[in-house]
Amino acid sequence: MTIIIVIMLITGYLLISTGHLTGVNKAAIAMFIGTVGWVVYICWGADFVMSQHPHEYAEFLSGHQPSSDTVKYFIYDEVFLKYVGHAASIVMFLLATMTIVEILNNNGCFDFVVEWIRTRNSKRLLWTITLTTFILSANLDNLTTTTMMLVIMHNIVRSRRQRMLIGAAIVLAATCGGCFTVIGDPTGLLLWGNGAVTATNFSKYLALPATISWIVPTILINRVLPDRLDTEWTAPPYRGNDTNLNRWQRLVMLFVGIGGLWFIPTFHNITKLSPFLGALCVLSVLWVVNEAFNRKLNDADQMAQQRIPRAIQYGTIQQMLFVMGIMMGMGVMSETGVLGDISAWIDYNIHNIWIVGILSGILSAVVDTFTIAITDISLYSVVKADTLGSWADNSYILHFAQNGAYWKVIAYSTAVGGCLLSVGSASGLAFMKMEHVRLGWYLKEITPKVLAGFILGLIVLWAEISLV
Repeated sequence: MTIIIVIMLITGYLLISTGHLTGVNKAAIAMFIGTVGWVVYICWGADFVMSQHPHEYAEFLSGHQPSSDTVKYFIYDEVFLKYVGHAASIVMFLLATMTIVEILNNNGCFDFVVEWIRTRNSKRLLWTITLTTFILSANLDNLTTTTMMLVIMHNIVRSRRQRMLIGAAIVLAATCGGCFTVIGDPTGLLLWGNGAVTATNFSKYLALPATISWIVPTILINRVLPDRLDTEWTAPPYRGNDTNLNRWQRLVMLFVGIGGLWFIPTFHNITKLSPFLGALCVLSVLWVVNEAFNRKLNDADQMAQQRIPRAIQYGTIQQMLFVMGIMMGMGVMSETGVLGDISAWIDYNIHNIWIVGILSGILSAVVDTFTIAITDISLYSVVKADTLGSWADNSYILHFAQNGAYWKVIAYSTAVGGCLLSVGSASGLAFMKMEHVRLGWYLKEITPKVLAGFILGLIVLWAEISLV
């Protein structure tokens, strides 16, 4: 059954990597892996439990006779719910942040972005729109930020080739901006939730490499753009009657939404509660402010007429289901003991986190950023400093301690490496679909530029870690 589960997972990875060819949604594949994997696991649960949790199962029985039902109850209570809780915390955080974006967008809070980038000069438009994307994605979900900025760009730039170049820069800016904070990307959020990193230390090391990996390709893209863009400035999109809010009200809502998300790491450090609770708290406050400012619309029963962008709404649901499915599927793999064998093989034959990071970056471009990241993260547990003892002088072991180098290398390599191909991330796939971008064009025009930034950023990260 272990072989069947492994084959099922590998097949799922292949289907995810070829989703742009087969047309099969990767969220559906991930959910299939996560659900069917646990069904297969529990059908032969006695063998897995006795090999992975013999002592815990003995305590669970408390002297009672084992049976097929007790094994299933043990798996549900002591094994399955643990992975459900971890996955649900990530999904709830994504749900909160994506809803915050939708509320802000529905109230015209991001119309300030359009005003700021209003120009026909290619250099100014490229840098202002990517800088805005870089900053927003550090606090919001990458896919939501990318989709929103692509919609803005699409409504401004008329030339398809110019949209393709600027759109690729937007995807890269969103990915790089999201990877250097613990709340900007599901991978960072997962590492933070597992105790592998702390928010300040994570951003301290990844901010500069992420910035370099964004700036270098953007400079190269800027060189192939014409000096003047073919632009057309249209009126902001209709969103019901919510655009009646004045400027100061929109600024207040923007401050509450974005500023509240900045406070989440502090909230976690003070309370030690899961970050998703802080995100839900921010959402609740923003929701109250939204209803207070739109009380006239509420009285007129017009709030229901507000239009949520379908691209953001549909992408939000897919992203949450995908993350849930992949995390559940990886949980099944962890319980079979296969991941322990793989990590032991890597330790013996490779024994170098930088090689693992480079390979992970390449695989992320082919398969999927989050899929490879969670696989790498699941291979190792966080080493507690007080348990190192005589191993404390072993630099390799220290890479897996809290704030160890391994977690930072994986977070950076999988995020930026996923941009080497447009199919490596949900943001890239959204870009391909929106602008009808071919993989061959991206490979020729964008991949070399991203690769240059990826390598330079990795060198900077290596220098930062080596100096410690």
